[in-house]
Amino acid sequence: MPVPTHFASADELTDDDLRAAPVRWPRPSRLAEALTIDAGQKAADALETLGLHTVGDLLAHLPRGGGESRTIAALEPGETATVVVEVRGITSRPVRRRGMRPLVEATVMDTTGVMKVTFFNQPWLERRYPPGTRLVLSGKYEARNRFKVSGHAETTAAAGGEEGVATYRATEGISSLQLHALVREHRTAIGDVPEPLPARLRLAEELPGIQAALGAAHGLVRAGGGATEQEHGRRRLAFDELLLDQIVQLRLRAERRAAANAEALTDAPSLSETWRTQQLPFTPTGDQLRAMDEVDADLARDTPMQRLLMGEVGSGKTVVALHAMLRAVEHGRQAVLMAPTETLAEQHFATIQSLMPGGLVPAALLTGSTTAARRKDLLGKLATGELPLLVGTHAVIEDPVVFADLAVAVVDEQHRFGVRQRAALDAKARDGLAPHVLHMTATPIPRTMRLASFGALDVTALRELPKGRQPIETFVVSGERERARAYERIREELRAGRQAFVVCPLVEDSEAVAARAATAEYERLKAGEFADFEVVLMHGQMRPKEKAEAMERFAAGGADVLVATTVIEVGIDVPNATVMLVEDAERYGISQLHQLRGRVGRGEHPSLCLLFGPKESARLSALAQHSDGFQLAEIDLELRGEGELTGTKQSGLARFRVARLPEDADLLERAHGRAERLLALDPRLEQPEHALLADALALAESEPVPA
Repeated sequence: MPVPTHFASADELTDDDLRAAPVRWPRPSRLAEALTIDAGQKAADALETLGLHTVGDLLAHLPRGGGESRTIAALEPGETATVVVEVRGITSRPVRRRGMRPLVEATVMDTTGVMKVTFFNQPWLERRYPPGTRLVLSGKYEARNRFKVSGHAETTAAAGGEEGVATYRATEGISSLQLHALVREHRTAIGDVPEPLPARLRLAEELPGIQAALGAAHGLVRAGGGATEQEHGRRRLAFDELLLDQIVQLRLRAERRAAANAEALTDAPSLSETWRTQQLPFTPTGDQLRAMDEVDADLARDTPMQRLLMGEVGSGKTVVALHAMLRAVEHGRQAVLMAPTETLAEQHFATIQSLMPGGLVPAALLTGSTTAARRKDLLGKLATGELPLLVGTHAVIEDPVVFADLAVAVVDEQHRFGVRQRAALDAKARDGLAPHVLHMTATPIPRTMRLASFGALDVTALRELPKGRQPIETFVVSGERERARAYERIREELRAGRQAFVVCPLVEDSEAVAARAATAEYERLKAGEFADFEVVLMHGQMRPKEKAEAMERFAAGGADVLVATTVIEVGIDVPNATVMLVEDAERYGISQLHQLRGRVGRGEHPSLCLLFGPKESARLSALAQHSDGFQLAEIDLELRGEGELTGTKQSGLARFRVARLPEDADLLERAHGRAERLLALDPRLEQPEHALLADALALAESEPVPA
């Protein structure tokens, strides 16, 4: 969407007023004035809760929804929209799932039609919105003339029809309409907001001025501008936010490279070349070879590698990781692979051993379950350099673990480790040096998210699958008849000598959650549908030895069915397994389901994935229709926005106040390119025309991440 370079004037200011007004320079100090409200202590407390302490805070609190409201008759299934309606009737009814609050349903209408509205977990709304109440609702229009509300509803006195609606994030004690009135009261303070962007940049990007954009974003425009102008204003402000974010990330990347030195691994390949050409049990894919070349180029520098290796399920990331580790070994150095769980660490260790026939290089496994005697032996060999390769959990970064000369570290599922844990790994290198680090993730990350959360890393993607991977048919299974047919289909596979996974969301039954538990399902299936077959159980609460025994028995073919929780999500390789059944599949995200599906299709036989859940689920439908992990990641992003993709909430992905991802992906691309050019010309933003941008950057870095 192009951004206009000007907007309609703020309402109640005529052209004559503007011509007669004296020239006025912004005075940012006025924005620091305390914000007050003449609506009682409850409203004042609500402002505190929202973090609105000053006039500047208020102006930065932009509407979270807005634009032209839609009429009921114009809504289309699947559309997310804002509507202005009147309540005709409202009731609450119990939900069959244990532990869930009553569901509130309302019949609402406007001048064009009537529809049903659903509110979740808000039983008090039945009393708050009696018939006759006019509401502004934001949510998703679904099939069968139903509207599912997301977030809060707001009362309004506005007339029906297509109108501009600004909906602010509110809280108990103050409504969105009160916040809008407060913004109107302080609208002249918009003139005190300084313009952070230099004129040349604004002209090149065709951006409006900050004050006009801020007024438009708050809906303070003359009639006729409306929702379109409001969205244009928001996008200008979103560009600023994304530009500052990209400057921070690119600076961080440069600082990391400048602040740390690493051992440059420049010797010609020897051990790694022999391994790749003569001992690797298969021929690497083109993507794997390209990734190895990129890793080699990084390792040859005296600045530490910081590369993210992401790949499709089964694309062979461990092969690339082992190549990097062997490059360290052939230089007389050491390498380590750190995984977030014991199960994953054990699987990586087994995979590495299988990729090095004949024990090419001594390697060992270190986890919390390693015996004291074994641990003592390992630590001694690490300290002397006798042990060149180590695989483990966070146990590898504990204080007693000392490496003689650590040069390469591989961190799997790096978003599951904290900043301190990654820093502790860096500290394991020799004094004055940092290890080269290869980060791996089994979740393909869309470019939008990579720029937003991994901008400080170089990125390599593995899309090509090794030869021999079998197709996996995926079906969404609902109802008892389909469930019975699904079990019969699994038995057909088992009778043919294949094996099956059954994944449940819980370990044990819970009164609070209506979902199937692995322990109960194991007992039920063993006595019921799979009574003629060997069934084993595996979950995270079992002792490590018990888990290992269950997995070994299944992998060796001693059991036909493995009932488990998501401990088998990644790293498990059983080529004879051809069926993946997932109970309560709607409880999982797309990427997690794709990972589970990737546990089958690894042998010579076509495979099957059965997702037990509602057919109307958009996530489950996407998995049934698509097999490409990168495409599914884009769909996941569209469905969930800044949700929990790759653990994003804990890593700060959903940190933007104004920008909306993936909706603003084009702005993010533009901001990334502009940040690169800015820092190339003026790394410290010291030029006079960048002074206000530097001030805005300092302010942004000092503010807390929004909840």
